[in-house]
Parts: sequence; C-alpha cells; structure tokens
Amino acid sequence: MVAPLYKLHCFLRRAQMLLLFLGIAYLMAGSILLLQRSSVRVAQPSLTGLLPPLLSLAAPPTALRAAGLGVRARSRWATLQSASGGGVRAGRHWSASRSLGVQHLHRRWFHSLLPDSPEKRVSLHSSSRHKGTYIGCFLHDANQRALGGTMLYDLRKMTSTLCQDTCSESGYQFAGLEYGAECHCGNRISSPRAPEEDCSLVCRGERGAPCGGVGRLSIYKVEEQPPGHRKFRNIHYSGCFKIPNNTIDAFPVYSFQPNLTTQSCIETCTDKELPLAVLRKPYCFCTWTSSLFSLSPLSQDQTCGGNTGLNHTSNSTAPMDHGYYQVYHTPVLDSRCKERMFLPQRSSSLVALSSFPGAGNTWVRHLIELVTGYYTGSFYFDGTLFNRGFKGEKDYWKSGRSICVKTHESGQKEIAMFDSAILLIRNPYRSLVAEFNRKCAGHLGHATDTQWKSKEWPEFVSSYAPWWASHALSWLQFGRRLLVVHYEELQRSLFPQLRLITSFLNISVTEERLLCAQTNQDGHFKRSGGQRPPFDPFTPDMRSMIDSFIHSVDQALQNRNFSGLPQDYLPR
Repeated sequence: MVAPLYKLHCFLRRAQMLLLFLGIAYLMAGSILLLQRSSVRVAQPSLTGLLPPLLSLAAPPTALRAAGLGVRARSRWATLQSASGGGVRAGRHWSASRSLGVQHLHRRWFHSLLPDSPEKRVSLHSSSRHKGTYIGCFLHDANQRALGGTMLYDLRKMTSTLCQDTCSESGYQFAGLEYGAECHCGNRISSPRAPEEDCSLVCRGERGAPCGGVGRLSIYKVEEQPPGHRKFRNIHYSGCFKIPNNTIDAFPVYSFQPNLTTQSCIETCTDKELPLAVLRKPYCFCTWTSSLFSLSPLSQDQTCGGNTGLNHTSNSTAPMDHGYYQVYHTPVLDSRCKERMFLPQRSSSLVALSSFPGAGNTWVRHLIELVTGYYTGSFYFDGTLFNRGFKGEKDYWKSGRSICVKTHESGQKEIAMFDSAILLIRNPYRSLVAEFNRKCAGHLGHATDTQWKSKEWPEFVSSYAPWWASHALSWLQFGRRLLVVHYEELQRSLFPQLRLITSFLNISVTEERLLCAQTNQDGHFKRSGGQRPPFDPFTPDMRSMIDSFIHSVDQALQNRNFSGLPQDYLPR
C-alpha cells in the first residue's frame, strides 16, 4: 500500500514542476514577443518621418478635450468618462500644419479611437487592383476642396470600390478617399495636385489601395456608363411650376436637346453639380434650390404634360403649357446640407427621440440632422451608426450638445430624465419585420428564409410585440411634453412633418434648407424595400395579439388628445 502512494506522490511532484516550467516558458515567450513588437516600432523612424505632423497626435488638443469630447465605451447605464492621456506637444511643425484647421485634428482623433488595420500605410508602388482609374493625390482642406459633391463615412469598411460605387450611383464622375475612411464625390476636381506620398494611408476595409491622407484625397475616375443608362439614387420629383421667363434666363445652365428626356436632363444637371433639373421639352435648365420652388407645386401636373412619376428615365413626350416646367431633384447634395455640428451652446433641456426598435429612428435622425444642421445624440453607442457619419453616437447623451437624443427606453425613471420627447410610432407589423431584419443582418441587411421559418421568429414576436405597446403607453403616461410623429405620415407628408418637428425643437429652418434636405432624404443607410419574405410571417395568433395592442395604443393616444393611429394599421 505504501509503494503505490509513494509512486503517486512522486508523479504529482514531477507534474507540478512540469507545470511550473511550462508557465515560466509561456511568460518568457510573451515577454519576448512584446519586446520584439516594441523594437519593430522603434526601428522605423523613417516611416514616422513620412507622416504629416498631425498624424502623430495621440490625443485631441486641450481645447477639444475641455469641450467635453471624452473617449467612452458605454452601455445603456454608463456615465461620462473623460479621456486620459497627455496633452499635445507644441512643436516647430505646428505652424506649418495650422492651415489644415482644428477640424482635421478633431476627425483624426475620432479615427484614432478605432482599431488600426494591420497595415498603416500603403506602398506607393503597390499594384493594387480596383475599379475605375486612379487619377492621383489632390489637396482637400478648408480652403481648397478637391471634390464638392456628397460625402459618405464608413470608418471600418471603407474601400475604393465602395466609394466609387456610391459616387457612381449618385451621378458623379470622380470619387475621392480621405483619412482612409471618408468618401467624397464630385464631377470636377477643383484643387491642385499634392505629392503622392501625402496620400499613403490605406483604406480601413482594403489593403493595397491609396486612400488619401490628412487634408488629401486619393481621386479615382469611376467607370463610365453610356448616356441614358446611368443609374441614380435619390431622384425626387418636386412638381410642376410656372416660372417667369426672366427667372429662367438667370439659371446658370441651359441646354437645348431636341430628344430631351427626364433622364438626359437629370444627367446634364448632375454633371454640372447642380441640385435641380428644370425641364420643358426641348429645354433643360439647371439651378440651385431656392424659395422660387415652394414646397407645394404651384400648378397641376397635367399642365406639365401629365408625366409626373418619379421614374426619371421616362420620356417627356406630352405637350406642356407655355411657362410651366417640371422640376426634379438630382442626386447632387446641396452644400447647405453637408456641414453639421454640435450645438454652439449647451442646452439645459434634454429632448428624446423615442421609438420602439425598428420604427425608423435612424432615418428620422438623418432627416433632423439634414434639416437643422445639428448632430443628434444617442442613449447608447452604436459603432455602425458612428461609422456612417452619426458623430453624436460618441457624445455623452447628457452633454446638451445634441439637438435630440435617440432612446428606446420606456421605464418611468428613464422617461423622467428627459424634459420633452418626440414619440415616433410605426405600424407594429412593419416595425417587427424591420427589427428582426436588423438583428439577423444588420442595419441594411435582410433575414433569410431559414431565419423567418425558425423558432427564433415566433419567440421574437411574443417578446417584442408587447414591448411595442408598452413603449408607447409608457411615454403617453409619463412623458411631460410630447410630439407624436407617425412614421407613415412622415413618409406621406415629409415637409409638413419636418416643420412640426423643427418647431417642437425650437429651430428655425428656411424653405431652402427643407428643399435641400429632400434631395438626400434617404441617405446611404436606409434598408431597401425589397427582399421581403415570400410568405406571410405572421400567424393568426400573432395577428390577434398585435391587433389588440394596436387598439390599446390607439385609445391611449385619443385619451391624451392626440390623433389616433393611422387607418392602415388595421381595418376599422
């Protein structure tokens, strides 16, 4: 009996020593790897020397940090955490870089919060494969903007192909990439060339392709489509207007086209980077948005020949009365819609933009930012939305620097945190479908047929449908000052609803701002309406439950003297 115990004791001692040695070897290997990585960074002074002075900043300037721009990774209950780290050293290169402006410091600092790609810079002689034709590196700062068209952000997955496709669909001939994550579009290059080494940052989602630099654009000529076959997004028919001849003569671009079509006129105005196409066969005019084109058409569509659809590729063959013109918004984003900022003075009143998930909160935020020029905030942090240009996502929701704050909360304590709220309500059937799509495939994707037929869908409906009702009922009960906005009404009557929203936010907006907001009302993030399940995903039991919730919310709205739910929610 003693011998086996002795052997077991010896075995355990040897195993203990073996584990000790393995642990020591593991720690030594980790230390060697860490030292090796550090030596690689130190051994590359020439690479650091190539960087513009601003790229070496590890933290925002003191003025920016004092303004409350802290680095945060917050959950729904997290509080403000200030960014740590030292200040910025003033060096002899500071004056030479001042012309780039504090805006570049701010954007560079935001980009530094994201994980860097394994390859920080691209070789100038790499043979990367991409669409279109690479033109070169150009200046793009506050004084000289290379491309003046629309902009797109994707701080994690930007590629040269994504940028070129976006610009092509928006009707532009050139695509420019900056900071490795920002896409700019335009039809003409309006700044001088810069040294190629200034455009040596790589795209966040693609290695081996030049993706600009600080105040520099890597510009590509997109693949050209034959005339009449170019596909545009964000085309909107504005209406039929009677325009005096002396006003028409003052429009900056005029074109006589015997075979004029809506498509050809829109192509002409898009190429000239003008947001409005005004046509009366065989004449095509291009101009800026102005109060001349009121938000309600002055004339009946039949006066313009009856061709009033949004199908911009259809021919204008019917005769038009003299002096009447069809007006279309081209894909060109008016410059007044591009610039956005935080509130110049912190607001002491917190306004919520509250909705059930899937009710279109992101779309309404996009419209509010377009029409007011101010960022919207969020009770949460969604990195995908931040990457798409919603910079208020990283701002503390109680900072008072956002025009309103997104929230899906519906508890009494959470509601009491806000002084007023815009309550956004959408048809629960469509909200549930939209939120299930988001959960399965992100903000722009669609759930697969397998996911719709799985047990996840009925479980999702049984838990989320009551939440749709309780969310609206709680805000109607505990909200102090409410504006109720129905998603469907916003789709049908965009301008009247936007006026109600801006009035509630105590923001004055001009007709020009509303008009240019219409140009890009869909943005670059809205999920397409296609790819719905080929079958009805709602069972009779689901419909019975959801319909009862619709009646409860409808009655609660009327009890608080609001108009009831839209008629199309269910047959009355």
